[in-house]
Amino acid sequence: MGFAARVLTLYPEMFPGPLAQALVGKALSGGIWSLEAVDIRGFASDKHRSVDDTPAGGGPGMVMRPDILAAAIDGARGAGPLVYLTPRGAPLTQTRLRAWSKGPGVTLVCGRFEGFDERIFAARPGEEVSIGDFVLSGGEIAAMAVLDAVVRLLPGVLGAQESIEDESFEHGLLEYPHYTRPRVFEGQEIPDVLLSGNHAEIAAWRRSRAEQITRERRPDLFAAHRGGAIKEPKS
Repeated sequence: MGFAARVLTLYPEMFPGPLAQALVGKALSGGIWSLEAVDIRGFASDKHRSVDDTPAGGGPGMVMRPDILAAAIDGARGAGPLVYLTPRGAPLTQTRLRAWSKGPGVTLVCGRFEGFDERIFAARPGEEVSIGDFVLSGGEIAAMAVLDAVVRLLPGVLGAQESIEDESFEHGLLEYPHYTRPRVFEGQEIPDVLLSGNHAEIAAWRRSRAEQITRERRPDLFAAHRGGAIKEPKS
């Protein structure tokens, strides 16, 4: 049995979408992983299939009802962690993705409107996760990003394990620069060390450039890499 992903959403027709393409799509059709998109509205109890209501205390927008969400989770949850996709969640990291990829699957709950009724988190405990400091119209695109990132870590999806091990975030650093032909492009040359054939020097250069780029662009990651106070949030 492959890695089983379930997505609870108000828009199941959005799936698999881009997840049916390229390497992740090939892995889906090949049975390395499976995807089930579950319509939350199917668990509504009224003829209008209502899943939201006005916020208590007033204010704009609508809030997803906890009773409907709880019924959907109870009826559709699979093996592995239960994950709520929300802007206020803990930042998603490569470490967390790798942990999920080693399990039997994951259930992702996509928010809409103003978000989830707070009581659902106590009633159906799970992980609250954010893919970045910005707000989307709903959790579906975030779910696709999560699944793409997890599935590519599954054995047999990528051709070379080294491709994963050398990527950004795998060792707490951003990835080093890459080059290919032509040797000279608009006056810019491939660094000589990469053409030297000296594997030790190439590895040292790549490590140095990865550290430099991380220090300049993500000082938070660099501080953690050097033993700073920034740590991976507990799941």
